[in-house]
Amino acid sequence: MPSSFLGELLGTMILVLLGNGALASALLNQTRARALGTSWLGVTGGWALGITTGMLVAQAAGSPTPELNPALTLAFWLRGELALVDALLHMLAQLSGAFLGALLVWLAYLPYWAVTNDAQRSLACFSTSPSVGPPSAHMISEIIATFVLVYVLLSLYSPSSPFGGNLELGIAPLLVGAVLWGLGLALGGSSHYAINPARDLGPRLAYTLLPISAKVAGHWRYAWVPVLGPLVGGLLATLVAWAVGL
Repeated sequence: MPSSFLGELLGTMILVLLGNGALASALLNQTRARALGTSWLGVTGGWALGITTGMLVAQAAGSPTPELNPALTLAFWLRGELALVDALLHMLAQLSGAFLGALLVWLAYLPYWAVTNDAQRSLACFSTSPSVGPPSAHMISEIIATFVLVYVLLSLYSPSSPFGGNLELGIAPLLVGAVLWGLGLALGGSSHYAINPARDLGPRLAYTLLPISAKVAGHWRYAWVPVLGPLVGGLLATLVAWAVGL
């Protein structure tokens, strides 16, 4: 098992803990954040800081170039930067880390689930489930958003970038956090920007298993969108990056 397995697991756990924690803070009844009217800016900021701190944790734990996202892992494998076995182990670590992060969110807000009688709000603290438009529309949104994410990251790490492919380890997480924040503000309002199969699937599974008082069945009929959409977006970004010589 590669040393990066632990880094990917812990980094994804922190990403989901802070990102879904920001959602829980904004959506659950009687939280201080909801009482003060937390905005979408605050939620997207939680995800941005989640990816930044998640990458820092992952680097410290053994993953020097953290992915924390199966769509990016797929891109690295297609570019020959990861062996197939390592790529699959990274995806397993990411899914496991996302599940653990969601479990920690549940524990952190344990008294608030019982006073939140809106099952859709509870579900939104774990996974995406847009209520407007058909799944195909949100599939397109996920593909576009993940394409931007993966393409920008491949550009940052490219030898032809202004950084010459040698990003300082401390700078990379800050830049990725800024990219994710911009994506959330610009494209997150449609499909709620899962842009990460592990970030959606792991917490959706946790939601299904946890004893939450008001809950729905996990909206599993929609679950394929935030899994397949980001993978397609990552694949397309990799192909375009290859075509332009990144």
